[in-house]
Amino acid sequence: MSKGQLFIVSGPSGSGKDTVLKKLFESHPEIKFSISSVTRPMREGETEGEKYNFITHEKFLFMLDNNMLLEHNEYCGNFYGTPKALVQECIENGTDIILEIDVNGAANVRKIMPEVISIFIMPPSFEVLNKRLSGRGTEKPEVIEKRMNSSIQEITRAKEYNYIVVNDVLEDAVRDLSNIILSQRNSIDRKKYLIEEVLKNVESCNR
Repeated sequence: MSKGQLFIVSGPSGSGKDTVLKKLFESHPEIKFSISSVTRPMREGETEGEKYNFITHEKFLFMLDNNMLLEHNEYCGNFYGTPKALVQECIENGTDIILEIDVNGAANVRKIMPEVISIFIMPPSFEVLNKRLSGRGTEKPEVIEKRMNSSIQEITRAKEYNYIVVNDVLEDAVRDLSNIILSQRNSIDRKKYLIEEVLKNVESCNR
């Protein structure tokens, strides 16, 4: 049996990555999602265990001290991290798993696991990005400008990724992301065991 593959998916605010991933999981329930552990309070509309596990600072530090995190960072006094256990379990069991993470976290994971496949969700144009970030016009211009600058900074690092998926038409973006994952399942690294099994059978038949 081949091992599973860890996929990193990143994308700036306004790229629509959350919607793309939601549609992907609906059509491919066999793919697992890596749930992050965070110490910040739960926000309105969030559900425990859906995207995040909300834990105490003490538990997070325990996980960090005991090497239970694949990667972690601190933002505004709160800790964010990716537990190792589920990722390792999926890989060993032949299950693909997706980790949604920002560009800095992705860089950290690539240092530890250079075999990871990274995918960047890209808006189709600056105009579309600006329109998405502006939303319904309820946010202050300075807030929109801050989000835009942050998104642009992330886009400048898209070249660090293995694949780019442009989210213009949602269905096309979901199809492209799905195709990347499916193609990796047929890569030589994941199918080597089949070669060995066939050759082993040939040897036994020739005896």
